[in-house]
Amino acid sequence: MRQTLLATTAIAALALAGCASVPAQLAGQNFSTLTPQLAAQQDAHGERVRWGGSIVKVEPKVDTTCFEVLSRELYADARPRPRSQSSGRFIACGKGFYDPELYRKNREITVTGALAGSERHKVGDYDYTYARVDADNIYLWPLRERRDNYSAWPYYYDPFWGPWGPYWGGWWTPPVVIVRPAPPPKP
Repeated sequence: MRQTLLATTAIAALALAGCASVPAQLAGQNFSTLTPQLAAQQDAHGERVRWGGSIVKVEPKVDTTCFEVLSRELYADARPRPRSQSSGRFIACGKGFYDPELYRKNREITVTGALAGSERHKVGDYDYTYARVDADNIYLWPLRERRDNYSAWPYYYDPFWGPWGPYWGGWWTPPVVIVRPAPPPKP
């Protein structure tokens, strides 16, 4: 009985560890805790970082490709958390050509590399200061699968059943958007 319990526990631990494994090229523990926003403010150089987020823009150059990335917090497996708060934008440049059709807007990437100061670019009419990473690894995450809950018989054909749960009160409800009226004009 005890051997069975130990074997079951070991298998469960291995299965759970496999769920949060960091891709080999992103592995490591010696990364700075600086956020992109702080790194840009400090014009930091040389510190190793592992940052991720969603691609805003890709710019291939002669021998490098630079990515403008909206940063996100990372899960334990180094994948960006899609709905987490951003700590700013950063620029990550890696050697070689990365096809903008594969590395397109809103795809998730995680990069590792050394901080190389900051750069100023326009975001609309605003001058934005980006932290720059000289990336040695740029990891493009697979697209997330959309999972609908249509196997929940007997509600399979119910028009109010879907990924949000029964009648909008189930597992997930749409976000609440609060619109505040404009203040009255000053006399």
